Amino acid sequence: MVLALDHSRQEPWGPLHGVTVGCFLLQHPSRLPERDRGRNWAIVRAFVDGGRPAVAGLTAAVRRANSHRARGALPEFDAPPGGAGPFEVTIADVAQDGTFPAAGFEERVRAWARATLDAQSLR
Repeated sequence: MVLALDHSRQEPWGPLHGVTVGCFLLQHPSRLPERDRGRNWAIVRAFVDGGRPAVAGLTAAVRRANSHRARGALPEFDAPPGGAGPFEVTIADVAQDGTFPAAGFEERVRAWARATLDAQSLR
């Protein structure tokens, strides 16, 4: 459901697509190739540290590099140490009733991002 909302590019979901994907994958590491760990961590970290403006430039650069028309290589990101403890906030909390309501969405994603970093002792 959230991916459909993200791909609609509508507020508030679209601009946070990279963050929601990053949080989900970092909380479900079996679905995340090791080579992509650093990139997802960097996106989540940028959002926690600088909000939407900080993550916008980073996700745009990743999107451009990931395009079949990319002129350059994907930026390199340092991978954080592995391991994660229990998560205080998960996608279920962001979804609320399963519909990912717009009201408070960004704040719920921010809490999810912080919890993701906290559980990995990276904050």
